Amino acid sequence: MLKIRNLDAGYGNLRVLKNISLHVDSGEIVTMIGANGAGKTTLLHAIIGLVRSTAGEIVFRDLDCRRLDTRRIVIAGCALVPEGRQVFAAMSVEENLVLGGHVLQRREGRAAVLRELGHQYELFPVLRERRGQLAGTLSGGEQQMLAMGRALMSRPRLVMMDEPSTGLAPLVVRDIFRVIVRLREEGNTVLLVEQNARAALNIADRGYVLETGKVILQGPADDLLANRDVQRAYLGREKVE
Repeated sequence: MLKIRNLDAGYGNLRVLKNISLHVDSGEIVTMIGANGAGKTTLLHAIIGLVRSTAGEIVFRDLDCRRLDTRRIVIAGCALVPEGRQVFAAMSVEENLVLGGHVLQRREGRAAVLRELGHQYELFPVLRERRGQLAGTLSGGEQQMLAMGRALMSRPRLVMMDEPSTGLAPLVVRDIFRVIVRLREEGNTVLLVEQNARAALNIADRGYVLETGKVILQGPADDLLANRDVQRAYLGREKVE
């Protein structure tokens, strides 16, 4: 579904991503872990066209993303749940969700948007309860659910999530990750950027470790969980045999 090869990208003269190669297959949860500044967010932004690459390839569903703007990449089926939620604070919960369905409405009509709205309320029952409430008055966890629901309203083929657990209580994080697993069970594909490496690897099929803009490790999630270097750097302890 997504293939990246030898990708360089950054900001002005600052080269953040250096010869990145990775792939995401349909129906997978793939996670990227790494310290702050490793280039994880820049990679997501390059995929969806918010950061322009300077070399390499980004191919999503056989489309060359380097030649497309963000709008066309979203129409093709790629959605981003941004870091920091970035909900529209002065709009209601339901208005945020309906806005996320604008691509679906153009493609399939208003009835499809209403059906998808019902599905998001089923995934996130608290959003149904808060549907008339201003998004800016929600708790952090509720805003994260809203950001996820808004992205999913377009029925994307690939949903990318940038640090969905940041700043949330453990019980809320558990609920968020349960939804991510359910998305895979429903046939969705997820590219997950997450500093909570253990939680991410516990639900992922495969993972990549980024360090200073480069992929330094990759493999099945279970193998990365068992890797001593990953344990020391990202999991908080070395596994005791």
